Amino acid sequence: MTSLPSAERVSGALDGFTRWLCDFGETSFDHQSFFAGPVGGRAKALYYRQRKLGTLAVAPMVFFEAFVPSARRLFHRPLRFPIADAHYAMGFAFLREATGDDHYLETARHFLEELKNSRCPGYDDYCWGYPFDWVTRNGTLPGHTPFITSTPYVYEAFLQVHTIQPRDEWLAILASIARHVQNDIKDTPTSASASSSSYGPYGGAGVINASAYRAFMLTSAARVLCDERYRVTAERNLNFVLEAQNGDGSWHYAIDGARDFIDHFHTCFVMKALGKILRLTGHTGCRSALERGVRYYLGHLFDQEGRPKPFSRAPRMIVYKRELYDCAECINLCLVLRSYFPELNETLERVVRDILDHWVKRDGSFRSRRLHFGWDNVPMHRWAQAQMFRSLAYYVREASADAPD
Repeated sequence: MTSLPSAERVSGALDGFTRWLCDFGETSFDHQSFFAGPVGGRAKALYYRQRKLGTLAVAPMVFFEAFVPSARRLFHRPLRFPIADAHYAMGFAFLREATGDDHYLETARHFLEELKNSRCPGYDDYCWGYPFDWVTRNGTLPGHTPFITSTPYVYEAFLQVHTIQPRDEWLAILASIARHVQNDIKDTPTSASASSSSYGPYGGAGVINASAYRAFMLTSAARVLCDERYRVTAERNLNFVLEAQNGDGSWHYAIDGARDFIDHFHTCFVMKALGKILRLTGHTGCRSALERGVRYYLGHLFDQEGRPKPFSRAPRMIVYKRELYDCAECINLCLVLRSYFPELNETLERVVRDILDHWVKRDGSFRSRRLHFGWDNVPMHRWAQAQMFRSLAYYVREASADAPD
């Protein structure tokens, strides 16, 4: 496997970031802060009900997002985000694997404890969602509604730390998470061999990355927990993802005909899940889909400078040029797939160098977005300080594995 030449610079950036994280704290504003409070939430709900009038209502928030990102503080407050805590736990676990320093493992355990505290109330098993009310086209989902796009990250965090330092408690939590994902998430048959996963316990099928998350997590749980039921469910969700792939190798966000945009990080979510399943099982359908997916990804989701671009098919006007989240998931995807598709090594190094050269701020945190005019420098743990930290820590772990003994 090709070595990773930027590892020393990445390690330096991670040292700066961990110092910033200690000083800044573990709560932050968010990408959704403009719409998480009562004013923004009502405006967004109106937008979904009455497009013309709602456009006027959301216009001030869109303006602030594009030109005054710090105005988020006018609409909501800093929160703790379980997705971010899971990514931080995995990132520090990667650094423990790379260096052998148990201080990193101690920090990873801290974030697992926070995740135990932030589980969704009212459910028998462990599960996680957003800590704010999320206004969607289908209605408002109350805060702490569990999502299949959140819970698998926590599963991975507990599994990764448990693999380094096994504990019966963590194994029991993994089993509880798997029960929730198996029993509380709904299936909608889409063909004789495929089913679409719901986004949460309330139903609602058709979102492709939701099924990809569930397919990977239950494939893993079937092996970790020796439960064949999980494999059977995972196989049907996987088949849905494979059948939903477009002829050009892309995936729409959903199959409902309304959300047919194609964006960078959701594409990464889908292909990353397929890559992880391929690693675990050698599934030939995953390999074939990824061959087409990688061709589309490299050909349509990067700009002329070779940097990740947010959309190949956008759903509306976009108020920014580049997204930290896209870069983090690009690094992640390239690391997962580079042993199968060596051409991704060039993309990986180019994006990592761009992050180190342009996105690291003086205080050690990362810029959040490249706007059409300037930068969004508001640090947001979920969007995507934690994701970039984890991706770069993963990079360092892979570099240490590549190095000769």
